[in-house]
Amino acid sequence: MYKELIINAAEHETRVALLEDGTVVEFFIDRGDDSNITGNVYKGRVQRVLPGMQAAFVDIGLNQAAFIYVDDVLSDTCKDIEAFFLRSDEEETEALAESMKETHSGRYRRASVQIDDLISEGQEILVQVAKAPIGSKGARITSHISLPGRFLVLMPTVDHIGISRRIEDDVERGRLKDLILSLREREFGYIVRTAGEGVEKEKFEKEMHFLVNLWDKIQNRYQTSSAPLLLHNELTISLRAVRDLLTDEADKLIVDAYPTYQSVLAFLEEFMPGLKDSVEQYEGLEPIFDAYNIEVDFSRVLKKKVWLKSGGYIVIEQTEALIAIDVNTGRYVGKHNFEETISKINLEAVKEIAYQIRLRNLGGIIIIDFIDMEKSVDREKVFNALKEALKKDKSKTNVLPMSDMGLIQMTRKRVRKSLTKLLCEPCFYCDGDGYLISKQSLCYNIYREILREAQDMIGDRFTLRVNPEIAELLHGEENNLIVSLEQRLNKQIVIYPNQRFHVEEFDIFEIVNKL
Repeated sequence: MYKELIINAAEHETRVALLEDGTVVEFFIDRGDDSNITGNVYKGRVQRVLPGMQAAFVDIGLNQAAFIYVDDVLSDTCKDIEAFFLRSDEEETEALAESMKETHSGRYRRASVQIDDLISEGQEILVQVAKAPIGSKGARITSHISLPGRFLVLMPTVDHIGISRRIEDDVERGRLKDLILSLREREFGYIVRTAGEGVEKEKFEKEMHFLVNLWDKIQNRYQTSSAPLLLHNELTISLRAVRDLLTDEADKLIVDAYPTYQSVLAFLEEFMPGLKDSVEQYEGLEPIFDAYNIEVDFSRVLKKKVWLKSGGYIVIEQTEALIAIDVNTGRYVGKHNFEETISKINLEAVKEIAYQIRLRNLGGIIIIDFIDMEKSVDREKVFNALKEALKKDKSKTNVLPMSDMGLIQMTRKRVRKSLTKLLCEPCFYCDGDGYLISKQSLCYNIYREILREAQDMIGDRFTLRVNPEIAELLHGEENNLIVSLEQRLNKQIVIYPNQRFHVEEFDIFEIVNKL
């Protein structure tokens, strides 16, 4: 499979697309705001400690206060190390957490420590953003710092060596662990990333020296500055794409803006000179996302309905607490029997659902409503197909078997906003409800409102101002409402359309004839 990274860098926004055989599978966007601060290190000041929630709010200089849980403050038990690993977006750290559970579960027990025993209001602490702000929630932070490099992740708050589970050869895993143990001068923790497989000693030594120096600089700034303050800014989205995705996830990187192209080459020259030939500057006249047919996919990712090749479709609905995905037959009627038709649509939907979850960066609780299947063997087939399709996703997922009602519950690790949340805002018409009151219902609402106001009115007639579409309806299909009111109240009702009115907006005035 041929993979490409396409970077569209503008002054106000940088967009990165990962393509697999010409198909967009992941989008990344950075607009220089608080939506992409995961990995940043801050000196924060504790604002409020909440013992009942075992959490605290910390001012790190953002619009919203960040929050930290007790697990992310403790540092002496295995439980805390596991919590640190599991908050990471790296697959290798999740694998390491599992091995840590097996190794230490019999030797450590969770200490019954309250958060107000660990930190207090006004205290200054060194923290790192584990999850960027999402919706109304502030950033989640931790006191366990991790500094990723190309081949290593430095963890100065723990003492453990881990190897990415994607490195499967036991001999190579042993070599890497012995190598890191021999190179480290302090009892810092390290994870060897997937890109470290087969890498020689000199490159590890150089990167280890760089990461340790970076940690020392962060600590020096922490000691000499006051909170709140940004101590360390993660790499730009372009350089993160180079560090984390080039060669591991992509064979080639193409960037349009010359300054970004130069910064990528400078980064590679210092850390990965062998990859400079994989980078290309786009010089076409057509915008780069148009040239690679990405802009069309970018607009489709915001649609709720996604059509399948067979004629069926899926509907994706995002709520505050979970995401619901519904599978429908649509135009597909099948060729043989009903069970075969349903099974085929569900299996086709599985691939599209896994693709859309990754593409849209959907996270949290996800409920998938497949079309009901009577045979348990068909339900098992769909369940296994979904697990297989999700293996391409780097984010951690957990999938439960299909229920008798055709529902599959799953979770996907969420560390940043979904594309819909990032690119869209609530509709100013419906205020995010997703629906408007029907025109017929609105006519009935107007009818009832006139009856209410008529009790206190002494005028001879009413003036009703409404949206032109509602005015047309009241003059036409629903004219019986106006006739009924005029007869009941013995008053004339005059309707005036107003182009500036929202479809749900209306005004009622009384007019008193002067003698």
